[in-house]
Formats: sequence, structure tokens, C-alpha cells
Amino acid sequence: MDAGSLPAASTSFQINQDSRIILKSILKPLVNNQIRADKVRLIDETGKQLGVLSLNEALLLAEQKKLDLIQVTEKLETPVCKLGDHGKYLYWLAKKQKGGKNQGGETKGVRLSFGISLHDMETKAKQAEKFLKQGNKIAIEMVLHGREKALSKIAREKTNQFLEILDKLIPIKTEGNAQKRPKGFTIIITKS
Repeated sequence: MDAGSLPAASTSFQINQDSRIILKSILKPLVNNQIRADKVRLIDETGKQLGVLSLNEALLLAEQKKLDLIQVTEKLETPVCKLGDHGKYLYWLAKKQKGGKNQGGETKGVRLSFGISLHDMETKAKQAEKFLKQGNKIAIEMVLHGREKALSKIAREKTNQFLEILDKLIPIKTEGNAQKRPKGFTIIITKS
């Protein structure tokens, strides 16, 4: 190895090291003594704005309340900081970045059988209505066993009857045609 290649390797390591530092600061907010601003705009743990304070005053207040000083934004000249539990704040950020799997957007399943009664259809339609109101898609699955597979026309009529009941509760639209499965078929619906 000659001496000319050594600085290039250390330079690339330096770039990678800088990239890691930047990524860490993007992923995790600065907390307590990591904050480098002279003054901060402070929000207490209840959400009340306390105004612009020096960093030392904000750190002292956080220490008195046995909380962390968390930098929420850094784009402003005076960064916004909040008093709170750093671990809980990281959990909240992670939950927010997931995009709301718990706030809708999933595909929920509603399974119908060949011999389903009208009352059971109405009950499942109310359940499906709840899923649609949460912003989820619904996969309606008609399950056929044995000789029921030969009566797929009747199964489709029952599925259409279910869709009519559901459409009376909440306006719906289907995504494409029914997809044939080994044990029946599936229809995807969304709220229109």
C-alpha cells in the first residue's frame, strides 16, 4: 500500500463518520447538554409556552422538574425545546413516523361462510362499517368447502347481498373483480 492511497481511505471514513452523526441527529432529537443554542423557546410538559429563556435557565428548570430538555426544532434561529420524558418522546416520534398503522390504512378481513344467516350478515356489516370509518380497506372472503364450491353462483349472490347491506350503512366501492382462491373468493372494498 502506498502513502497516496492512505489519505483517501481516511477521508472516506471521515465522510461515513459525518454521515452517521447527521443520521443520528435526524433520527434522535438533541436532549439536555447536547443542545448547543444560547437561547431556546421553551414549552413545558403541559404544552404551555414559557417564552424565550437562556439554555442554562431551561436546563435548570428541567432539572428542578426532573424532566429532560428536548429540542423539538432546529430550523429556527431560536430552537423550540420542550420539557418531558426523552424516552416517551422517542416512542411518540416512532409511532408518528410509522404513519398510523393504528390509525387506519390496513386491510382488514371479514369472512363469510356459505350458510351465513341474514342476522350474521348484518352483524358483520356493522363490523365492516367500523373498519371502513377507521380508513381501512376490507377483504371480504367467501369461504367454500367441499360441494359448496360447485354452488359458487349462490355464494356470489350472498356476497352481493352482504355488499348491499353494507352499502346502506356506508357508501362503498369495490377494487377490481373478485379474486378466486382455493377455498372460495375474495373482494376488496373501500369507502367511497
